[in-house]
Order: sequence, then structure tokens, then C-alpha cells
Amino acid sequence: MDTIKIANAPCSWGALEFDLDAKAPDHLQVLQEIRETGYVGTELGDWGFMPTDPLALRAVVSRYGLDMIGAFVPVALADGTAHEQGVADALRVAGLLAAAGYRDAFIVLADDNGTVAERTNHAGRVTPDMGLDDRRWETFANGAMRIARAVHDRYGMRTVFHHHCAGYVETPDELENLLSLTDAELLGLCFDTGHYAFGGGDPLEGITKYRDRIWHVHFKDYDPHVGEQSRVKNWDYFESVRQGVFCELGKGSVDFANILDVLENIGYQGWIVVEQDVLPGMGAPKECARNNRVYLQQLGI
Repeated sequence: MDTIKIANAPCSWGALEFDLDAKAPDHLQVLQEIRETGYVGTELGDWGFMPTDPLALRAVVSRYGLDMIGAFVPVALADGTAHEQGVADALRVAGLLAAAGYRDAFIVLADDNGTVAERTNHAGRVTPDMGLDDRRWETFANGAMRIARAVHDRYGMRTVFHHHCAGYVETPDELENLLSLTDAELLGLCFDTGHYAFGGGDPLEGITKYRDRIWHVHFKDYDPHVGEQSRVKNWDYFESVRQGVFCELGKGSVDFANILDVLENIGYQGWIVVEQDVLPGMGAPKECARNNRVYLQQLGI
């Protein structure tokens, strides 16, 4: 599987898009530790986490021998009034990446996760009545397409959608609905194994089902015992993360060996981004990153 390259991302160090009290390490520490633990790429992190001047961004990422492969852009897509700002935010990020020479990087589009109380409080156990009606699904899909089209038309760059717990596209049915409403030529899928599992799906089944739509992959493991505790104790999304619902690779229920077989069989030649979402100040990110890289090496990549 020589064509697949392995990256990590700032979220594994607690650098998240959410407005949280604790402080994450700075980008220099994160980039250095990504490289020291055996990865060759990174995602951008939230706007402002890394330099927003393209020359400075290129210089610091290159200093650590890394490639920049994507940037997470959250937009409240179910709210039509948020679309214009969403386009502007995506174009700002895409413009930075393009000017820094990273035109092959993806805009990783997602819902504005963690902002709707009902979805955040019931992450991992949402029911259909907590979802969107047909009108809002149309709004959501139109917003995603509008952003993907703007990024492509302005910079020739590609957009993938990231399904994510604590947002409106969490469950397998919700992901299926969004993909059925959007253009497969314009909007790809960032398949996240951990979020798919926490959202109630089987990641091996999902990655097999959407093999033709997947342009980008996030490897994240899921601890079903923590997931069950989340259901029993009614934890919200952030408490579930704090309790370790996304564990080190190989310590949860995700069947990475067979998922890699699927990726090899379809000739996947993109990136795998290891993400072990933690809250700021939580755990030992560098140690976990190293353990995750060793685990993947044991699987042959």
C-alpha cells in the first residue's frame, strides 16, 4: 500500500474548532510532534491555529517536512442565512491553501457541530425526530453544494463532506440522505471511521458502501464500552470525548485491517489521517500519536 500516506491532525492534540476553556498546544509543538511520531502530513486546524499568511504557513509546515492535506470548515448548513458566510469562510481557507502551494488539499466541510443543543446532548443516540425535515435537508444539501462549487470554481480545489457526531449528519441514514441529495462529481466524502461507529454504523460496511464516493479518510477508533456508558449516563458529545470514546487505534471496535483491504482493493491513493479527538489538555497526545502510528505500521502501512 505504498500509494497511501499517513497524516495526523491538530485535533489529536486538542486543537479543535469548538470554543472551549482549556488551551491546546501551539502549532509549532503540534507540527514537531506529528513529525517526530512518524507522520508525513497534517491538516490545518481551526483558522488562526497555524499562520494565515501563505508564505509563513508554507515555511513552517515545510520546516517539519510535512505536507498540508486539508482544512476543516464548519458551517451551519441547515440555516440558509449562514450559507453566504460559509462560502466566504471556505474561500478564505482555500485561498490560503492555494497561495501556500497546497492546491491538492481538501476543504473538509462539515456541519457546525456542537452548536445545536439537542444534537450535542444526544450524540451517539440521536433519534429520527431530532433530524431535519425535507425542507431543511434541501437547504443543507444546497449549502454544501454551493460551497463546493465556489471552492472549485475559484481555486480548482476539491471539497469533501465530513459526517460528525453532534451535528445533523451523524447516523448512517443521515449520511445516506445527504449523499443522495448532492452531486458526487462535486462533493466527495471524508469517511471517518470513529464518527461512523459512534453514530451507530459499522465502519467496514460504510467504507464498502461508499467506496466510490470516498476522496479522503480519517482513521479514528471507537470504544463501544464508553459509548454504552454515554447512553446510560446521558453524556453529551464533549463528555463522551472526555471519557475516551475515541480511543487509540486497535483498542476499540473498528476493523482497520479489513478496512485497509477495502481501500487497497479499490485502489485508494489518497491520505489516511489519524485522528484521536481529545479535549484541550487531555491525555498524552504525542504518546498516543506514536502508538497509533506503530499500530498502522503493524498493519503494513
